[in-house]
Amino acid sequence: MRRNPFFSPARIAVIASHTFTHLVRMKVFYFLAVFAVLMVAASLFEMPYSRTTENTAEQELIILKSTAMGSMAMFSMIFAIASTALLIPKDLEDRTLYTILCKPVPRLDYLLGKLAGVLALVAVTLLLMDGLLSIILHLRTSGLIEEEMARGATQGWPQEALDLRKQEISQQGLTWSLQAGIGAVFFKAAIMAAIALLISTFSSSTLFTIIIAVVIYFIGHFTADARDYWLHQQDGAVSIQMKWVSQGISLIFPDFQLYNIIDAAIEGKTVTSSIFIRLLVLTCFYTGIYSVLSWFTFRKKEF
Repeated sequence: MRRNPFFSPARIAVIASHTFTHLVRMKVFYFLAVFAVLMVAASLFEMPYSRTTENTAEQELIILKSTAMGSMAMFSMIFAIASTALLIPKDLEDRTLYTILCKPVPRLDYLLGKLAGVLALVAVTLLLMDGLLSIILHLRTSGLIEEEMARGATQGWPQEALDLRKQEISQQGLTWSLQAGIGAVFFKAAIMAAIALLISTFSSSTLFTIIIAVVIYFIGHFTADARDYWLHQQDGAVSIQMKWVSQGISLIFPDFQLYNIIDAAIEGKTVTSSIFIRLLVLTCFYTGIYSVLSWFTFRKKEF
């Protein structure tokens, strides 16, 4: 008799594909139209006060990137939390869950397939947004460089000054650091999807899952500050047990300040590949921990 494997990547891929298709049919991609309108409006919008500074071109590009990245972060978070919170209740309502679980499908495969489907949807959405941003940013950067070169030629700037000005504007354009920042947006969405999946395994309300996930998201942005303040208040007399408690809290509530390369990317600062890889490993760690906890609470749940 052939034994059913406990973990099957092929089975997870099938469930992920079904989840992705199911979410697309829910017309979540309509958010892309809103994002596209927002992006185009931002590229045409000109801040009046920016004309009073010397770095007009850089500020215009920073505003464009800030608007786009903010939209990406917001929509990816909405996708990740809302889509994941709807998965299990929707399967229960459609009775799809009973059909799947009555077959020899391990519940771990079911959960991982659902999470992979959501992450695939978020990834595709971000890729489309990234493509749109890259096109607009490239066109806007090229236009601003041409304007600056024409202004410099009119005012008789030396070639060194023209080259330096071109380099300064290009630094705020399409760079690897910007792509790393968008990758960090996806990492945060992946963690929040895993947290929403964990909550949905013991929650009977979709609204409760969404609210708690949003609260954890905001707590995650203040975890590092609260921990540093608390440890500082102890004047260095912190026992090893309290440090373990601190690390345990950090594990429950992910430290999203570690993903601040998004702000650095918007400001045109360099983000090294080593930092990006460390964030990737940290994201896999958080996602893995929450997925295991989800399976632990879901494996013997009665329906």
